[in-house]
This record gives sequence, structure tokens and C-alpha cells, in this order.
Amino acid sequence: MSSPSARTKMNQLFILASLVSIVSLCGCHRSPDPVLQEKSVTTTQEESVLKFEFDPGVQATTNQVKAESPFEQQPIRLTNVAGKVGLDFTYLNGAEGQQLMVESLGGGCGWIDFDLDGWPDLFLPQGGKPDAVAPLERPADMLFRNFQGKRFESVEGLVIGGTEYSQGAAIGDFDGDGFDDIYVTNVGSNALYHNQGDGTFLNVTESAGVGDERWSSSAAWTDLNQDGLLDLYVCNYADYDPYSPRVCAKDGQPALCHPREISPVADECYLNNGDFSFQASATRLGLYGKGNRGLGVVTADFNADGRTDVYVCNDTTANFLFLNQPDGTFHESAFLSGTAFNSQGYAQASMGVAVGDYDRNQALDLYLTHFTNEENALYQNLGKKGLFREVAGLVGLRPISYSKLGFGTVMQDFNCDGLMDLFVANGHIDPRNADGDGYKQNPQVMTFAGTQWVEVSKTSGDYFQQKLVGRGVALADYDRDGDFDLAVVHQNSPLALLRNDSELAGSVSIRFLGSKSSRHGINTRVWLTAGDETLVQELSGGSSYCVTHYPELVFPTFEEESCSIRILWPSGIEQKYENMPVNSTIIFREDGEYLLESPSL
Repeated sequence: MSSPSARTKMNQLFILASLVSIVSLCGCHRSPDPVLQEKSVTTTQEESVLKFEFDPGVQATTNQVKAESPFEQQPIRLTNVAGKVGLDFTYLNGAEGQQLMVESLGGGCGWIDFDLDGWPDLFLPQGGKPDAVAPLERPADMLFRNFQGKRFESVEGLVIGGTEYSQGAAIGDFDGDGFDDIYVTNVGSNALYHNQGDGTFLNVTESAGVGDERWSSSAAWTDLNQDGLLDLYVCNYADYDPYSPRVCAKDGQPALCHPREISPVADECYLNNGDFSFQASATRLGLYGKGNRGLGVVTADFNADGRTDVYVCNDTTANFLFLNQPDGTFHESAFLSGTAFNSQGYAQASMGVAVGDYDRNQALDLYLTHFTNEENALYQNLGKKGLFREVAGLVGLRPISYSKLGFGTVMQDFNCDGLMDLFVANGHIDPRNADGDGYKQNPQVMTFAGTQWVEVSKTSGDYFQQKLVGRGVALADYDRDGDFDLAVVHQNSPLALLRNDSELAGSVSIRFLGSKSSRHGINTRVWLTAGDETLVQELSGGSSYCVTHYPELVFPTFEEESCSIRILWPSGIEQKYENMPVNSTIIFREDGEYLLESPSL
């Protein structure tokens, strides 16, 4: 949560000197001159698309994107309908002038079909006063039930949260009974709520052994040891007590403490014992590193070896990439892989993370949001045993993001035109000392136009003209019309539900029903071929910031009448399907069967 201006020149020189011999191996580079980068912004959208000879690191050899303008043919349209459908919620950070650190980070959410009616419902953890004398007086977390995409209603009387100062939510079916459970990250003891299958939840935190007492941020459900049971990775931020806070000041006024003024605390990983209990195992598994200040986490197979890896965004310190080893332990490899630092060789204030194959080389890339005056990072996966190259400066993202402070982010093809898009929720942490674009900032949406990322916020909807303090962003096709919509949480401003009104040429939605793998098939990888195009996605665990997406994948189908699909389950089971219908939802079972559903039009 700090600008690189706080770093001394001596520290930068030391880091650069220590990296000089390995930078070329990691594919890192020094960012181009800012003047040259500004020139790239003036390139017209048509010129940007027509160039399309993009190859920073490795060229997509099997999929050459069509050289035609996606902006004219299939624009992105996102409409905020939260008020119209009854989603009345505001995350309250409880700020009253003390400048408590915990006030700056909260605001997550999680999509969950808690009643198994086929329509994604929305869970929203709440903040309140972080140093409340009577914690029970804090506003309660809320669960909104989705009535067939037409309206949402709050579910009253649920015993979910309400006593702790909440940050985010991780949704997952940890016992495989078909009903998703809720894990809430807090400032203080985290909580696990077991879905009873009758519309109620039971607090099983103590018996499950997952009540981390530290300040936690994001968390992710994922199967790390391939036993078919969901494990839980929890990001912890710092040793900070809002009831006895460290006092920091600037110009004689209370100010947010710099992260480096607060001691870091280690993340935790809980392995599922299969008996409704978990074992804290981060240290034994090697899931730890120096200077841990975890904010965002995503799990996926980044080196394509068939095992699930863990990537962690750290604030002001090097990020972590934990590669899953054959013996079940993990090796921290961010430095060697090129994902620890930015292209100039220093650590940034990393907040949220998105994952997707933006360059179509069949390898998963990473997009990270950062502080003001630190461009957001794009780590291009070179497809070579987990090596990455940080290319934000090469593909136009530096000037787009430099004045922003980003948190939640997703990489998704919103209009299904075959070109990846990025959504970022922006907003500063410090109302008194906000730099860049100020405390409240505009959200953004960008499209990859072949060689450069181009911001298209101004033409994507009225929502993008508002200045907000954005935090969590979560994906779900809440109205079941074949495209992803977004829930966006803001601090002290109403939640946004961005309905995707983009015109689609065709899409396929994919969900999973695991047997040997976890119930929703978390970390299942899919290759979809439509015509001459092959795209890859993985149902990753975690990602964005303090949220959980609905467990579904959406692929474009390029106006084709059918497609072929290849699936690789975490268990190692591989399946191939030919002549599958488009414009439908397909639920694949691990036993080879599948169910077709038509979208709600």
C-alpha cells in the first residue's frame, strides 16, 4: 500500500545489482521511456488492431487473432442494475478519523448457489467500526438470494458473521455434500460456516481448526494434494490490532501507517483431513517466504505439470510463486520465474490478481493491481516451465494504470469476441493523503487489441464515469444469459451489479461435477476449439481481491455452430468431446457424462 517513492535510491541500486545476472533468464526488462509509452496511447484503435504482430517473449503460434476492430463490431456494455434488482448493500469501513490501517482494505464478496436452485446468490461480508466496544453492534454480513435473475432479496436470520470486522469471503464445498460453505476473513478470528443444506449455516470454526486470529485478507479454496478434498489457503497481512494500534502521523495529523512500519505475519494453509477438520500445514509444505504481506491469491497450474500452484500478491515486498513439487511440498520460485518484481527489478505494492491466457500461447498469464505511481503488472507466461516476462510497459498498460490505485481485477472476454478484457476496481486507501487520481477513482475496463491494451471505459457504460473507492470484484452469470456479469464492492458507497449487456457472437458456459476431484472441479483446465481457434482456461481458485467467483467458465465460439472440448481434471482424468452445441451451458461430470442446459434468454 505504498508508492515506490518511499524507497531509497540505495535500496533500488542494491536490488538492481543483485538481479543483473538473472534478469535476462527471467525475461525481465527495463520499462521503455515514459515518453515513448505516452506516444503509444495516441495510437488509434484501428491502427492498434491492424498491427497485430505481437511477440513480447513468445508468439501465439496456434491462434492468430483476426485483424479487425472489436470496438466497432462488439463493444463492451456493462450496466449497473444493483438498485433495480434489490441488491441494497454498502460496505462500511467505519473510518472516524483515527486512520486505522484495517479501514483501508476491506470489501469483498462471494457468489454462491446456497439453495441449489441453479441461480447464483451473493454473500457480502461487512465491516463496521473496527474498534467497536461491543462487537455485536457491528452490522451483520448479508446473503442475498437470487430469484431467477430478476431480483435479489436478503436472507434474514442466518447465523453468518456479524461479530468480527470482515474483509473478504472464500466460497467452497469443503465436505463435498453439494452445498457450498462460506469462509470469512476478518481482522481477528476468521470463521467457517458449514451449509446445512436446509437454508441454514452452522459455525464450525473451532471444530474445523481454521480460526486464524491474525488480520487476514484474501483466501482461496483449492485441492493442493489431489485427494479430491478442498484445502484452504489464507493470506495474512500484518500484525495489527485496531484496539491497540500503532500510532502514525503526517504533518501533525493521524495518518495510515506504511506497511513497513508494521510487522508482517505469515500466511496459512489448511489441509483438509476429510473428517470436517483441517491441519495448519503452511510451514511443513513450504508455503512461506520472507516479508509476507499477502493481499491477493490465485491457484492454478502455472507451469503445466499437472499440479496446482499458488501465487500470492504481497504488499511492498516480493510476490510469491509456490510451485507444487512431485513430493507434495512447494518451492517458492517467484524470483527465478520472473514474477517476484516488476520489469525494473523492484517489489511493488501488489493488491489484486487476475489470471488468463491473453496472448493465446496456451499458458496462463497474471495481471496484478498496484499503488498509484506504480503501473499495474502483466506477467506473460512464456510457456517454458513456469518462466514469465513482465510486459506491462510493452503493451500499453503503464500509462493506463500509473495514476490509479487498483484492487479487485478480472481478466475475461466479456463480449466473447476472442480478445481478452480487463476490469479493475480503483480507489485510494488514504482520504487525507491520496495521490494520483485522488481518493475516489474511476473504475476501468481495457481490451487487448492485438498488440496493445486499450482502455474502453468511456464507451462501456455510465458506471465508469463515477468516482468510487473500489475493492472486491467477482464474476458470475447471475441472469444465466451466457455471459459474465460482475459484482463490485465499494467502501462506503453502494455495491454495483454490472449486468453484461454486450452483444455476443456466441458462447459456451462450462461447469463441473467432480467425483475424484473436488465437487466443482476447482483447477480443472479446459481447451475449447471453435473453427480454427483454440482457447484455454482454468477454473482457478481465488483471484481478484477478497472474493470468490461463481465456479464456471465462459468461452467465445466465434459464430461457429459447434465446438470441441478437451478437459483435464485435477485427478489427471482427461476427456474429449466433439461437436458440442454452442449458446448453452454444459455441466461435465468426471465420470464422462454431461448435462446440457440452455441459457435463460
